[in-house]
Amino acid sequence: MDSDELVQSLEEVQKRKEMELPSRLRPYFDKIEMKNRAVLVFGPRGVGKTTFLLNRFRERKVLYVSADNPLVSTSDLWTIAKTAFVRGYEGIVVDEAHYAKDWSIHLKALYDSYPGKLVIASDSSSLVLRQGIADLSRRFSRVQIPLMSLREYIFLRDGILLPQLEPFSPEPSAVKEIMNGTNVLSTFEEYLERGFRPSYMEWDFREQIEHIIEKTLHGDVPFFVPQISDIHFRLMNAVVGFLAISKVPTLNIERMCRDWGIGKRKLYELLTVMNATGVIRIVYRENDNRTFSKGEKIFFGDPAFYSIGTGNIGTRREAFVAQSFEDAGRKVFACADERNGDFSVDGKIIEVGGRSKKPKKAEFVIRDDTDLPYSNSIPMWTLGFQY
Repeated sequence: MDSDELVQSLEEVQKRKEMELPSRLRPYFDKIEMKNRAVLVFGPRGVGKTTFLLNRFRERKVLYVSADNPLVSTSDLWTIAKTAFVRGYEGIVVDEAHYAKDWSIHLKALYDSYPGKLVIASDSSSLVLRQGIADLSRRFSRVQIPLMSLREYIFLRDGILLPQLEPFSPEPSAVKEIMNGTNVLSTFEEYLERGFRPSYMEWDFREQIEHIIEKTLHGDVPFFVPQISDIHFRLMNAVVGFLAISKVPTLNIERMCRDWGIGKRKLYELLTVMNATGVIRIVYRENDNRTFSKGEKIFFGDPAFYSIGTGNIGTRREAFVAQSFEDAGRKVFACADERNGDFSVDGKIIEVGGRSKKPKKAEFVIRDDTDLPYSNSIPMWTLGFQY
């Protein structure tokens, strides 16, 4: 197949994908600005990156290319883009960029050689940015698409767009509107089980979770970990299994290394990549500058992942708090002294728990079974209305 035939085939793939776009899109997409003609888009699998890109450029003559399509492996990004530009395309979108050989070199060359063209790339891992950063940092801007918020979940499910909230100082009228618009505690529980990715609407979500984890570990991690072997895959599966049932959000590094017969450096390397690809979320203490660290707490990257096991409710609470604040762009650290609280969020000490949870020395207590805010008590569901 020559390059012209390849582009024609990719055009057909793009048309089919555009026909399958949902009628309702994540409200977060409307906030994304792409002022630069060169952009790197990243975020966990299933958050809607492909949907966003196809919809954003639907009215423009921009070629969509998924780098994990076997057809694309028969050529290279430079040749595909050059052929598309000759055919009148004003830009190219490369999805799952890390599957393409020398992707960052080709994107840089396209940007430099075609100053009037759009060059957009996306991937599920921020590690892609780190690997291509030397070539692309001065040319490409970055867009991160987070997991879906509770507010977005309600919109996709019911078509109702409720107001945003600032959890530390929620507007009473906005809280009232939300309370009148949905059974918020019941919806919140449903959301925690399955609602962090819009793909939950497509097929069985628990099966989806297992597929996402498997695809990430076996399809993405090998691109970033040299000399990976079967023992490493089994170890990562063991980490997932442990987090799914453990009451304590951490790992015994020495024991895992001993049980699996690998060195600490390799285990830390695997954990770093699992964190960067969204399988797990490592929360560090502030000023933890160690080269190798498991952090203070390790959660699943997506709180819904806990539905595959019997994880402790307290761990899932903390996982959601860390995820929701981080995805809203806030700085989250584990408290240096747990006698004070669980997390520091933008410098505020917070404690996480249920209705009877004591504040310790925290400024705010985040409770998962509370309807309304009162005396520095924050209903956990309000964190889902930050964006």
